[in-house]
Amino acid sequence: MRRAGDTDNARYLLVPTRTRAPISQEREIAMARPNIVLVHGAWADGSCWSAVIERLQADGYHVTAPQFPLTSLDDGCRPACGRSSGFQDGPTVVAGHSYGGQIMTALRSDAPNVSALVYIAAFGLDQDESLGALLSQGPVTPALAHMITDEQGFGWLSEDDFVNHFAADVEPTKAKVMYAVQQPLTVSAFNDVMGTPAWKSLPSWYLVATDDEAIPPDAERQFAARMGATTVEVAVQSRRDGLSSRRGHQTSSRRAAEAVAAPA
Repeated sequence: MRRAGDTDNARYLLVPTRTRAPISQEREIAMARPNIVLVHGAWADGSCWSAVIERLQADGYHVTAPQFPLTSLDDGCRPACGRSSGFQDGPTVVAGHSYGGQIMTALRSDAPNVSALVYIAAFGLDQDESLGALLSQGPVTPALAHMITDEQGFGWLSEDDFVNHFAADVEPTKAKVMYAVQQPLTVSAFNDVMGTPAWKSLPSWYLVATDDEAIPPDAERQFAARMGATTVEVAVQSRRDGLSSRRGHQTSSRRAAEAVAAPA
């Protein structure tokens, strides 16, 4: 993967204009590809999508991965709506990971150019459901087993649970850095009740992480089945590591984008 600033890229900038496609043609090609907005989950931030962003940008997509507040469902929806409508021209595919699925499921009519949803081992609740009620139906998953709630009402993952379950596929030194910079989720978010889910009116894709230790894989399969999503299963244990190192997430987003761009 070449990066901006590499010698080959710098040399490309010196190629005479006549060897490149006309600007109007470049814009036409770019406009033919939907935009992609990536929504991070709890205990993470937009940087967890870095490798996916590089690959999608290399394929010519306009990608953004803003920082979403983890204080409430409404707070998270505001930047999602803003990015998908105020910063994007044309159809937009929204891909969410973990709690990011909760945010994009709650997208309303104020994000009219959202054309498809991609769930990456993410919550996909139905109307009147809440995370707390869902998670209480079974044993606590290993990644959340020892969540610590601070005086301000934010939930943090313990170091052992983060390193050994939430980011189990990550090299331990890196996983400890990820633990140190985790973004907490307010515990009141577990009680937020879902309104009409966006997946009822938008085509959806779902990637099931078969060894997930934060969301039960069977719950992921249930989400995918009831939304009628195009589904793929990948043997991934750590969902956060999956964002930074695996191609399945980029492929799911790209396939959704290609479907949106395809002529009717």
